Amino acid sequence: MSLSTVTVSHNMEAGHRLPILQGKCQNLHGHSWWVHVTVSVPEGPATVVEFGLFKKHLREWIDTHLDHGLMLGSEDPLADLLPAYGKVYVFDPSDPAESLTHGLAWPTVENVARLLSRVADRTLHKITRASGAHVSHVEVSETHVNKAGWSA
Repeated sequence: MSLSTVTVSHNMEAGHRLPILQGKCQNLHGHSWWVHVTVSVPEGPATVVEFGLFKKHLREWIDTHLDHGLMLGSEDPLADLLPAYGKVYVFDPSDPAESLTHGLAWPTVENVARLLSRVADRTLHKITRASGAHVSHVEVSETHVNKAGWSA
């Protein structure tokens, strides 16, 4: 089956730490992240989704919750301490199923891609789109050489 796709991109500056991993990512550090979200639909409709509205809502969420902030896991001792000092987005796998972070324990690049797939899906369902349009792929780059993705 052929698909028609559109991809929107956005960037953010954000920090995270992964004390569950060995190596330098245990340290609090930041990246210049790039996000690429692809929406697909079986070939046919002239317009998959209106770029402007999709970008507006997706970018607004990223800028509000992640940009110039810090991402931490709920088990990180800093997750209780640092919100008093600035923007912190906590990944909590025990959140309810309808939560954006349900099942996502730590802000790995893979989990950031999964989180943003959920944000993009919610965004897509708030705006006019072609019948059958769905978020099919999210790619997140934390550096120029490291990236991860999520696909439907």
